[in-house]
Amino acid sequence: MIKKIILGLTLALSCVSLNTHAADSPPPSLDANTCNDFTNVSLRKLRSTETINLCDFKNQPLLIVNTASNCGFTPQFEGLEALYNKYKDEGLVVLGFPSDDFFQEENDEKDTAKVCYVNYGVTFPMLATSAVRGSDANPIFKHLNAQTSSPNWNFYKYVVSADRKTITRFNSRVAPDSAKLESVIKSAF
Repeated sequence: MIKKIILGLTLALSCVSLNTHAADSPPPSLDANTCNDFTNVSLRKLRSTETINLCDFKNQPLLIVNTASNCGFTPQFEGLEALYNKYKDEGLVVLGFPSDDFFQEENDEKDTAKVCYVNYGVTFPMLATSAVRGSDANPIFKHLNAQTSSPNWNFYKYVVSADRKTITRFNSRVAPDSAKLESVIKSAF
């Protein structure tokens, strides 16, 4: 009988001890890819069913560009790819957002993908075609537009600092190899 009481007390004390330890433990940390800012959104990749959550790029500077396949600025894909290759090992992420807001995007994502991947050799992430202006803008551009202003044309560039506190907007005429753009990118790390 005494053995049963001692065993029962030992089990009870063990449970109390475990509960006390659990209560004293810090809460589990957030997943490394969780973020609490405007990039906490999953978007579909261009011509794919796969999605990416932009939290995957937490603590990395972003260069976000609204693109179009049939625009006079479309050759900027080459410069954007060069910029991406120059800084990707340091953590820069270039994100292309094809949009038909200015009526210069292909009607079929297959054709948009061909322009990006085949014609210009783009390797940085390209998202599915979406609106970048107005109430229909995708969630990323809704935030960018609220913080700066909507793009007035294709190939507007938005540099978002790694800590997500600074957003700098550049118009279409600012080439990807511009010293000013590159300077802002360097300060975004």
